[in-house]
Amino acid sequence: MPDSRVHVFIQGDVQDVHFRDNAHETARAHDLTGWVRNLEDGRVEAVFEGSEEDVETMVEWCRTGPIKADVEDVEVEVGNPQGDLEDFEKH
Repeated sequence: MPDSRVHVFIQGDVQDVHFRDNAHETARAHDLTGWVRNLEDGRVEAVFEGSEEDVETMVEWCRTGPIKADVEDVEVEVGNPQGDLEDFEKH
């Protein structure tokens, strides 16, 4: 069972800059489960679940994102780990 789960919303210039691709690669490198997707309002939304250390590393990564991103804000909602995610998916 994972230790930690967060639901994040990333705001700024975060679409069309390979944010989801890079988040997918980074999350998988940290053995996290969850998903990432673009929202119609221009934000990126993601859920990360795994060890507390790896989830925190991923949240910190979201604060800067890939090189072409310009992150203005990251809203983090901490939740209870559910263990219902099998992999990390990009939507």
